[in-house]
Amino acid sequence: MEPREIKGLEIAAKTKLTRKGKSNQWLVPSQTNKQEKYTVALDAEQPRCTCRDHEFTNDRCKHIFAVEYTIQREQTADGTTITTETVKVTRKTYTQNWPAYNAAQTEEKSRLQALLYELCKNIPEPEQRRGRPRLSLADIIFASTFKIYSTVSGRRFQSDLQEARRRGFLSKMPSYNSVFRYLEAEALTPYLYQLIALSAQPLKTIEEDFALDSSGFSTGQFMRWFDVKYGKEEDRRMWLKVHLMCGVKTNIVTSVEISDGYANDHGYFKPLIETAAANGFTLKEVSADKAYLSGENFLTTLRHKAIPYIPFKINSKAQSDYGPKSTVWTRMLSFYNDHREEFLTHYHKRSNVETTFHMIKSKFGQRLRSKTLTAQINEALCKVLCHNLCVVIQSQHELGIDVDFSEANAA
Repeated sequence: MEPREIKGLEIAAKTKLTRKGKSNQWLVPSQTNKQEKYTVALDAEQPRCTCRDHEFTNDRCKHIFAVEYTIQREQTADGTTITTETVKVTRKTYTQNWPAYNAAQTEEKSRLQALLYELCKNIPEPEQRRGRPRLSLADIIFASTFKIYSTVSGRRFQSDLQEARRRGFLSKMPSYNSVFRYLEAEALTPYLYQLIALSAQPLKTIEEDFALDSSGFSTGQFMRWFDVKYGKEEDRRMWLKVHLMCGVKTNIVTSVEISDGYANDHGYFKPLIETAAANGFTLKEVSADKAYLSGENFLTTLRHKAIPYIPFKINSKAQSDYGPKSTVWTRMLSFYNDHREEFLTHYHKRSNVETTFHMIKSKFGQRLRSKTLTAQINEALCKVLCHNLCVVIQSQHELGIDVDFSEANAA
């Protein structure tokens, strides 16, 4: 038996499959998300399923096998019931280095402040010619990023800042209003991009396979929205999109871009790839979903000596109405069609970018609290920077890497 048949037997034995009326369509629950169901249609010449696996392989998936086993068990010619023998499936597990994990988690808050201080202390201080003395740029970025890491309100965060001041990470104690005000400064944005790139440097020898995607972060602002289908107006929450590329081993973010909530993902593929390559990462594989499918993105990846694993659409062809497409497109389409199993083995690494977004949102929140657009962009970048520092701390304990951001800043 192949793995899909075994999983189909497990679904048929442990879950309830529902038939849609008198048709030959069945609702099959997902094994990973109990709230999600897939539709299996057996009335066509070839069974169809709405799951991703069937869409990619165009072959029998575990949900189709589950329906076939259910029908075999419940419907026989002589009216008797045949019970299919259930095969015990051993779920694949991954080992966890618990001593290293526990040490990283218990020391994270303290260690993050030290690493953030090393990142910030060599930021060049702009010259101030007049006006009241202001906080140093290093103090501003440290306080703003540490505030996002804490996930508490600005007033309750003051005790954490006082402790950081006592440890020597701040030259001057800022008020909570100062943290809010400086977070709205456009001058902070390029420095945050720079610090995100520097925070990923310790893992550039570890990562060689990467994944891209985008995800939305909601804000506290609303806009008027007219529902075309029902002809009514309502308020819709506005959000920003975070486009990022991450390593699939440690989930470190190598490059990031921020856009409005309706921006097209396709145009951010090239800048994310080129930024990661410019920061010293050696690219071997790059995985992304169909939103990034284009010959230009294939070529961009190949120019950096990496293999793009971007699935094709159902209607993708080697020749368009205007003539044959590029050689790169044709070769990748041929590889996708002729070696689907091998392709999907590599493409599966793309799920790690979903894990990265889950790590950021579950730990630092999926909502941006700031009110202005600039502050929201800086807040989103601070979340990514905090995530990178947490990944570096975890890698210090599990992989034994050496980290010295002071040397990276000096270079």
